[in-house]
Amino acid sequence: MMKKARYFQSLEGQTIRCQLCPQLCTIKPTEQGFCQNRENQAGVMYLNSYGTASGFQLDPIEKKPLHHFYPGSGVYSFGTTGCNLGCKYCQNWGISKKEQWDNFAISTDPADIAAAAKNAGATSVAMTYNDPVIYLEFAVDVAQACKEAGLNVVMVSAGYVNKAPRMELFSQVDGVNIDLKSFSEPFYQRICKGHVEPVKETLLYLAKETDVWLEVTCLLIEGENDSQREVEEMSQWIAEELGPGVPLHFTAFHPDYLMKDHRQTSLKTVTDARKTALAAGLHHVYTGNLYHTEGDTTFCPSCSEPVIVRDWYEISENHLDTGGLCKHCGVAIAGRFV
Repeated sequence: MMKKARYFQSLEGQTIRCQLCPQLCTIKPTEQGFCQNRENQAGVMYLNSYGTASGFQLDPIEKKPLHHFYPGSGVYSFGTTGCNLGCKYCQNWGISKKEQWDNFAISTDPADIAAAAKNAGATSVAMTYNDPVIYLEFAVDVAQACKEAGLNVVMVSAGYVNKAPRMELFSQVDGVNIDLKSFSEPFYQRICKGHVEPVKETLLYLAKETDVWLEVTCLLIEGENDSQREVEEMSQWIAEELGPGVPLHFTAFHPDYLMKDHRQTSLKTVTDARKTALAAGLHHVYTGNLYHTEGDTTFCPSCSEPVIVRDWYEISENHLDTGGLCKHCGVAIAGRFV
């Protein structure tokens, strides 16, 4: 379904410039931007994916990953297709590249998504699988319908968005996980077809100017973004600029899409990164995509006792009092808790 989109500039000859994200695509009539979601129809930009989705699934909130946002709760997840970055290692490339979109597109609307989430027993709806930035108009409408139904709204995003749409989009959100793909500008340019500074600006905005619960993920690729120096610089920046209570997730890469020649990231690599980040002052550092109970466990930053023990995405022990207080010492754990 087509819907008139926001955030574009009219140029000569019915050409437009999309101003949604830092790609700043110049789009000629009948053509699409980099994300394949926004197209030019007679000098007006339209969202061509409004009211369509690539699937629905009830997940544990930990799968997003959001470990400090109502742990153990159910989240109703969906996405559309396309992306405004071009990561060579994309592990959702079947969704982010939309050549076969018509084969699995599901028609829906915001009210239907909210109703389905309620019927599934979810307490939140997650916009995930691909980046909700590129379908902003649909994302905002879905978020508003979910809020009216008493549901929380969370997003998984690369944070690659310009200032004005960033403010509109995240004003609708209760929790977000931002994928900080590297702390290196050359990595973003060479591997992701983007830039790191806009992502850092999104992270700073979320941490300093909103009440949105924030967690950060970095997928580690050996030999590309896993050096101790880069991990240390990233971790120190998060601790100092975003706050030591912001959870950081190091997840393991597996060969996919255009980087099948790289080996799978080892457990040692992600656990070494975790140790480096903890030493840099972060309170909550997790590992993912590999089985590692310690890296799935939430520890109290005060007494160091485990407060939430996880087996993959399942909670096996919970030692938090109401409001997220450590039962061992009474210190409040950063997050959103019942």
